[in-house]
Amino acid sequence: MFILHIALGGCLRAPPVTFGITADTGGHIAYVIEAALAQGGESNVSRVSIVTRLFEDVGLSPIHGTRRERLNSKVTIDRIATADRRYLEKEALAAEVVAFTDAFCRHIDGLAQKPDVIHAHFADATMVACEARRRFGIPVVYTPHALGIDKRAQGCAGEDARARIDAERHAIVEADAIIVSSRDEAERQLIAYGVDVDDRIHCLPPGVPQRSLPHGATTLADRLGEWLDVPEKPIILTIARPVMKKNLAALIRAFALVPALRERANLVILAGQHDRPCSPEERAVLAEMRTLCTDPILRGRVALPPAHDADDVSALYARAAKGGVFVNPALHEPFGLTLIEAAAMGVPVVATRNGGPGEIVDTIGHGLIVDPRDYDAIAQACLKIVGDAVLHTRLSKAALARVGAYDWARYASASVAVYSSIGTIQPALLACDIDNTLTGCADGARAFAEWRAHSALPFVIATGRSFDAARAVLREWQLPDPDAYIVDVGTRLMIADPAGHWQICPEYDAMLDTHWDREAVARSLAPLRIEPQPVETDGPHKLSFFGTDADAVRIRETLLASGLGARVIFSHGRLIDVVAPMGGKAAAIGAYAGRRGLSLRQCVAAGDSGNDADMLEACGHAIVVANASDELAELTPRAGLHRVRSSHAAGVMEGLDLLGLTHRAAVAA
Repeated sequence: MFILHIALGGCLRAPPVTFGITADTGGHIAYVIEAALAQGGESNVSRVSIVTRLFEDVGLSPIHGTRRERLNSKVTIDRIATADRRYLEKEALAAEVVAFTDAFCRHIDGLAQKPDVIHAHFADATMVACEARRRFGIPVVYTPHALGIDKRAQGCAGEDARARIDAERHAIVEADAIIVSSRDEAERQLIAYGVDVDDRIHCLPPGVPQRSLPHGATTLADRLGEWLDVPEKPIILTIARPVMKKNLAALIRAFALVPALRERANLVILAGQHDRPCSPEERAVLAEMRTLCTDPILRGRVALPPAHDADDVSALYARAAKGGVFVNPALHEPFGLTLIEAAAMGVPVVATRNGGPGEIVDTIGHGLIVDPRDYDAIAQACLKIVGDAVLHTRLSKAALARVGAYDWARYASASVAVYSSIGTIQPALLACDIDNTLTGCADGARAFAEWRAHSALPFVIATGRSFDAARAVLREWQLPDPDAYIVDVGTRLMIADPAGHWQICPEYDAMLDTHWDREAVARSLAPLRIEPQPVETDGPHKLSFFGTDADAVRIRETLLASGLGARVIFSHGRLIDVVAPMGGKAAAIGAYAGRRGLSLRQCVAAGDSGNDADMLEACGHAIVVANASDELAELTPRAGLHRVRSSHAAGVMEGLDLLGLTHRAAVAA
């Protein structure tokens, strides 16, 4: 699968990101990057592209003027230029959407392989994505991140509120699927737009933003004495952009309200980067906070640093874990990434009751919920945690124990399943297993051969057998030659040269070398003493064994403990194949489809056993023949999954009938 994310606002770049460097460089940047990296780790994902604007600004990194930035072997940031090369805040982006849409569609048109899905972030990107869907038939997924209708309800909406809400309503109407982070978004916020969203909403909580503790470098945590009289005290920490909806001034007022809290702790506020050009709203919020901090009772007790980086944030979380607390006092928060970020560092929290934070705190159990307009309630909740060591320890332990509920790998798997389930597209390629799929029924095999003789649909074989063995079986069953052979459980793609001679696809073969150390894998598995298959079944990107499902689990656990990349495939009740992490039938089908300008969504896979599972999950349509083994019982239910009543090749024909690819009746089993 080829996934394309699109986000127009903010400074999208490879980590580390300087959050707050512009007004729009906030949490959604972390979300998009982390989501893309996690999805790139899925075996059935071949490529992830993050598309954003190309711009040049002397106050920002020159990387934003670079057309492509590679995050890893599968994930890239691809920047698209228009005539306007300036950095634009979201208020100014509306005028640029038309030009960007045209440039984006030219970009898509020029791709050798079209994306299987476009995941648009915010309504402006969804508008762009929907035009690409109209031209190219690519389905669109929308993630709002923050909705204007709730911002307006909290009195924080600007002059453009009406236009923003209308654009969001249009995005909700048009999207093939909507992915949100919290039940509050799914069950309350989106419903407020008065649009029938039926089964298009998918609530997929994101994972914890990746942070590492600085080693040796001096950070703000070491420099708190520049602002604080007694820097050794526990800290009340908050991190947010200086905008009205984040309600930072309320936290200062709450801190000033309760003397016992001021005696127990200091207040540390990271409110973006103050030395950059700020919007009028940001300047007003910063001015208000600075004025509040001049109160004599707060002097030497509040730190409001003008700048910070990723190391500063990590170090301050670690400092807050030592008797302190993290506070999110926002008037409304759609989700609250900082709350799970704090949990990952063992920091108890006090959070707004409005929006997603209540769900996070309920799930993890690491803090207290408050009314963000009640200053005393905010202060008393902070005092309760910093003033009670037993409670602080209990909340900290809960944070560390339960933050795993928010996991990027789980998000990646679920989001890819959503992508696979949406949209319809005319099948353009058929990939079939051989044994017990095309073989096993002579009448069915003859019917398939007859269909193939009169069909222009490209057809490939995808088998666990070797190339020579696969050809021999096809001859034995008088089955037709395919356009390509995927053999050795998807570790070899055989294509015909112009003269009709079969050869290994060099590009796919080279790709399989990525993160694959065959010798190290063999060494790590040797102590398990699992019976190897005959040496001729092995290959440069595959090791094969005889064993049970339990043996396959042992192999997976051993490779995981050794830190070695590989895919472990159990099939036919006794065969175990350990293949290169970039290999497998789905990957090989995707590589061949890409050569023909197709995507996996345009492919139909037919199979019967566990070594077919990846292609049955990844292809747009899947035919599971009636004689399939129990190894395929756990395939994800979806519109494109067809469990037919007929067995063997007759089942394949039944599936092709269901898809409208033949005008004959299905062959009886």
